[in-house]
Amino acid sequence: MAENPSPPLPEDVLEQNFSELLPPLTQAEALAEANRCLYCYDAPCTKACPTGIDVSTFIRKITTGNLKGSGRVILGSNFLGATCARVCPVDELCEGACVLRADGRKPIGIGQLQRYVTDYIMDNDLQLFQAGPPTGPKMKTKVACVGGGPASLSCAAELAKLGHAVTVFEKRELAGGLDTYGIVVFREPMSISLKEVEMVQALGVEIRTGVEVGKDVQVADLLNDYDAVFLGIGLGPVPKLGIPGEDLVGVHDGLDWVERVRLENLTEIKVGRRVVVIGAGNTAIDAAVIAARLGAEQVTIVYRRSEAEMPAYRFEYEFARQEGCEYRWLTLPVRILGEEQGPEPVEGRVTSVECVRTRLGEPGQDGRRQPEVIPDTEHVIECDQVILATGQSGYREFLDSIGLENDRGRVIVDETTGRTSHPVIFAGGDCAVTSNEMAAVVVAVEHGKRAAQGIHAMLD
Repeated sequence: MAENPSPPLPEDVLEQNFSELLPPLTQAEALAEANRCLYCYDAPCTKACPTGIDVSTFIRKITTGNLKGSGRVILGSNFLGATCARVCPVDELCEGACVLRADGRKPIGIGQLQRYVTDYIMDNDLQLFQAGPPTGPKMKTKVACVGGGPASLSCAAELAKLGHAVTVFEKRELAGGLDTYGIVVFREPMSISLKEVEMVQALGVEIRTGVEVGKDVQVADLLNDYDAVFLGIGLGPVPKLGIPGEDLVGVHDGLDWVERVRLENLTEIKVGRRVVVIGAGNTAIDAAVIAARLGAEQVTIVYRRSEAEMPAYRFEYEFARQEGCEYRWLTLPVRILGEEQGPEPVEGRVTSVECVRTRLGEPGQDGRRQPEVIPDTEHVIECDQVILATGQSGYREFLDSIGLENDRGRVIVDETTGRTSHPVIFAGGDCAVTSNEMAAVVVAVEHGKRAAQGIHAMLD
């Protein structure tokens, strides 16, 4: 809780602030937009999609009223197409590659059209795919997917369609991973992710929630009981900055902050009057916008590098600016300050963040220019709430314990098959090191597809 929480906004205002940003297309709007498509033979939009959705074909089927067929095209390439329709960085991918944009015209609204089709599929409870016949030398091979996020769900769905028996182990109460817990509600309601989980289950996939691999069940047990294992464990919590004051009241984990608006009553979430968000990735942007939409009077995003190095997508950056969020570049927090409160036990409560100015030096091991502190530039940003959103840590200890080659807690995998250094363990999603390091659901979905094909080839 913040020391001086901003007065809560009226319930109807909060409801409006956290409703989906874009309303669904009407039938007339969808037809008009679909008819703008040029149906390019060598469609650059399809090439730009990590999952390879045949964009021209699914749009053409909209124009003929064949939404079921359109849905088969989308979900056949991306079983989590409903989520991706809402959260994909389309400006960076399909819509960014649209030939109309190259001619200076508005690109086709591919994301909105994909949402129109997938909403139709979900609203009518259409199950477009079935589990395949038993396959493999045992006639029913068994695969365990560890983690219930988009990579595992994609892998499980593809394996089920190929005839394998799949069990997903998810440590949390609900499956879906970040799609369920980590996407801000004004981008996607939780119900969409949970419906996709149901669609995976309808293929015969068993999902065991509340089961943590490494604690409730060991990887060695999975290797004994299953023919292959897929790791889609994502990344861990936001690491500590290692500066004084991180344990003060009013300091929040960015992922936890995003999750709260999905799980809690918005009227009961307290936000500070002046909020500082540390970091400039997509989670940091989401956290800042949430604070602004909850009623914070001032939201400041602090980043130790320059605008050019920020990890967030450009459209996210612009979105936060439109919400009134302020950016302070080349600024490094060195201490979170607070004051003692009574009665006993005495608690510290955030009052400000002490920072220094930085300049960019030589590139580090990751190829990014490293910030260097400029002497005598100490200054203070007053605030009563701090949100840490500086990236997530990997699961190095877990991966080391099962003998998998990894790079600082992220699994090293074969680019083609998703296979790890263990012959029957595959991996994908945020936990894996690949050439496509874009932090997007659609990339995790493709990783799951690729691994499913690798597992199938091994077991068939």
